[in-house]
Amino acid sequence: MSPRPDTDLVRHLDDGGVVVLDGGLSNALEDDGADLSSELWTARLLLDEPERVAAVHEAYFRAGADVATTATYQASVPSLLAAGLDRAEAEALLAAGVGVAREVRDRVAAETGRTLWVAASVGPYGAVLADGSEYTGRYGLTAAQLRDFHAPRLELLAAAGPDVLAVETVPDLDEAAVLVELLDDLGLPAWLSYSVAGDRTRAGQPLTEAYAVTAGRTHLVAAGVNCSAPVDVAGAVRTAVSVTGLPAVAYPNRGETWDDEGRRWNGDGAFDPGLVPTWVAAGARLVGGCCRVGARDVAAIRRALA
Repeated sequence: MSPRPDTDLVRHLDDGGVVVLDGGLSNALEDDGADLSSELWTARLLLDEPERVAAVHEAYFRAGADVATTATYQASVPSLLAAGLDRAEAEALLAAGVGVAREVRDRVAAETGRTLWVAASVGPYGAVLADGSEYTGRYGLTAAQLRDFHAPRLELLAAAGPDVLAVETVPDLDEAAVLVELLDDLGLPAWLSYSVAGDRTRAGQPLTEAYAVTAGRTHLVAAGVNCSAPVDVAGAVRTAVSVTGLPAVAYPNRGETWDDEGRRWNGDGAFDPGLVPTWVAAGARLVGGCCRVGARDVAAIRRALA
């Protein structure tokens, strides 16, 4: 197992610093008129319109985010091959997701004097299926099959030079167990965040058991919750901190419900940036938003922490 990474982000978290994450990438792109109907979702724009992805990263930085999260959540070499790319093109596209974010980070940091970071997004296996199973974790795969899927893209993303790996929206502790084993060998800082419902994972496991999978991992700098209802964040943060002893990461969606058949969010969501100081008091050190949370919300998070 590699030793705990020693980077400025890790030191900032170890010193009790709070990091503001960005918001949802897909909603910001759709607000800009981007077509996300492809199964590649936001990753398609890395191929066709990378400047749109760059513009969203910059907008979040300008709004007060310290982190840009890459457009690689739903991307993998197999899915890119299925979309018609050859292997070299697929591997280059994954790296490009990190490269676009790094270029924006470097430019904005130089202009503002701020310390900014890039998080390489790693979604669960179900995200690539684009059938809603990312919210159940029930794929019918063995641990070995999950390992064979996740290992190559983790290696490709790590080689592209992000500051941290954002292993996110994990619905199932069995998949998390595979992921943390793979992360042990990479040596990069990483966080792992579950998608939860109440006090359980989306697959139905108690969060105490789910976070136990992440405990004692020297590469993990935070564990927590994302793409879940805001009302479920505080409890998940308290459980994550209690079980792991790590800082927590918390970036919920707006609280709406995803309709996979209609490919849209339904219901009346409520994201209240005023809750963020409560999450921080409970142990969250990386805070932001996920789907349907935008730049205005990120700016409000920054103000709430001021």
